[in-house]
Amino acid sequence: MMYKSLLILWILLYLFSQANVEYCGAQALDIPIPEGRDPALIHPFKGNMDLESLERILQEKSEQVPMAMITVTNNSNGGQPVSMENIRRASEICHRYNIPLFLDCARFAENAWFIKTREEGYDDKTPLEIAQEMFHYCDGATMSAKKDGMANIGGFLALNNDELAQKCRNMLILTEGFSTYGGLAGYDLEALAVGFEEVLDEDYLHYRIRSVAYLGERLTAAGIPIVQPPGGHAIYIDAKAMLPHIPLEQFPAWALTLALYMEGGIRSVEIGSVMFGGGKPKTEGSGSGEDAKPPPLELVRLAFPRRVYTQSHVDYVAEVLLYVNSIKETIRGVKIVEAPAVLPHFSAKMAILDD
Repeated sequence: MMYKSLLILWILLYLFSQANVEYCGAQALDIPIPEGRDPALIHPFKGNMDLESLERILQEKSEQVPMAMITVTNNSNGGQPVSMENIRRASEICHRYNIPLFLDCARFAENAWFIKTREEGYDDKTPLEIAQEMFHYCDGATMSAKKDGMANIGGFLALNNDELAQKCRNMLILTEGFSTYGGLAGYDLEALAVGFEEVLDEDYLHYRIRSVAYLGERLTAAGIPIVQPPGGHAIYIDAKAMLPHIPLEQFPAWALTLALYMEGGIRSVEIGSVMFGGGKPKTEGSGSGEDAKPPPLELVRLAFPRRVYTQSHVDYVAEVLLYVNSIKETIRGVKIVEAPAVLPHFSAKMAILDD
């Protein structure tokens, strides 16, 4: 148990991305439901955890598992939500094996809205009530508050374990600041205090999620493949389906992000072979390295900044995408010119391949 406690502490301090977990010496096992791997499939909760896989892993290796985590909503597979039933059942399984369950809750309010509008028995509940039930089933949570905290910076780590919480407070003092501010300025803390209330406003959630759905409907009508149904904070384009002439080793999602920026000034992000490809990318040629493993999805994320875009902005994004779709055969693949071994998508240098 001491080993588990220490490993949990270090993983918590590194904020849970797959690269961070593996940097700490642990292995991150990604076990979404099979429906979450099919971009075109309509399913209300494609962010759900595969509970059969969870049970099997804990049966076989519970002594090696320090913790489990559910991400609400799931960013890497299209901003897809997780049902309350899935969170509750995952909690029951984890606690049966004495494994703590955490929420990566950066978009907890959007997830609560999807539960309210899609899951039976929750239509008369407020987003706040739904969020409180979500957290009730978990032993802790991490949050990047630049999402549903509606702030420019900051976040939090929440723990039910007092001993572990004290260890984290001590480490916080060494690395960021005292536990009452954690390295944040007072105005950032005030923004968080207001943001956590405002983000649960039903009018705000309805408008934001409907805006995303509207863009998804326009793109679908034009034949542009996206992850269905649209998520809460972004539209995810299926670059592998949209650009079948570009092989995976030439990074079609990255190539599409370049086309969107050059043609319309639209900033987007690749969630595919560079971000999740694995292995150390080559610095020459077009490949991602012999030891690289292709991710299940090759996506481009179009994230909606909070309270920034108007209807005219969304229509402009749609028009640019429709134009890029009309010239998609001219889009060329890219190669990695320079990239670090860890988290290459943040600072990789790429070059467009010649015809």
